[in-house]
Amino acid sequence: MIKLVIAEDHRALIDGIKVFLEFEEDIDFLGFANNGEELLELVNTREPNVVISDIRMPKMDGIEATRKIKQKFPEIKVIAFTMFDQDNAVKQMLNAGADGYILKNASLKELLFAIRKVHAGETYYDPNINADSKDNSAEKKPLLTKRQQEILKLVGQGKTNQEIADTLFIGKTTVETHRKNMIRKLDLQGAGELLRYALECKYDF
Repeated sequence: MIKLVIAEDHRALIDGIKVFLEFEEDIDFLGFANNGEELLELVNTREPNVVISDIRMPKMDGIEATRKIKQKFPEIKVIAFTMFDQDNAVKQMLNAGADGYILKNASLKELLFAIRKVHAGETYYDPNINADSKDNSAEKKPLLTKRQQEILKLVGQGKTNQEIADTLFIGKTTVETHRKNMIRKLDLQGAGELLRYALECKYDF
């Protein structure tokens, strides 16, 4: 029997998965968590053998939660279920111990297939992600410099150029130059797209 828990902070998505799996005789849905801390508590109390976890969650993200689950219960199978298809997001989750990785735009039938496959002791990786990114010793050079990555994180926090300059102890003009260079490197169309990129790529560096 597959004893399943889900960690996801969008209740509508959880309800959709639960309804889809309701009549699968080999699956026992034990419960859901809205954040990583609740997931750890649920794992401790309900003892599932398969966990579906989002990456971006409040309080504790899915990467850290997966790492903690695997340290204490290495036999539990974990499937990342997320919108992040960037190589480094995949790498962080797989290195934390995830047994599968599937994107949220996949069908629920594909999710069910992944659940059964990892429960059987195999792995399942969405065909649209690069699963080879795990422990990649020949990792390519990051597109952005370390300073640009620092600035991008602050852009994602909604800070102005002056606030970024004050935080990093650099000049406002230097920040503006870095932002222009990032927009060029990332082939974006302007400041608005840079902000959206910053918000979406938390796990991409």
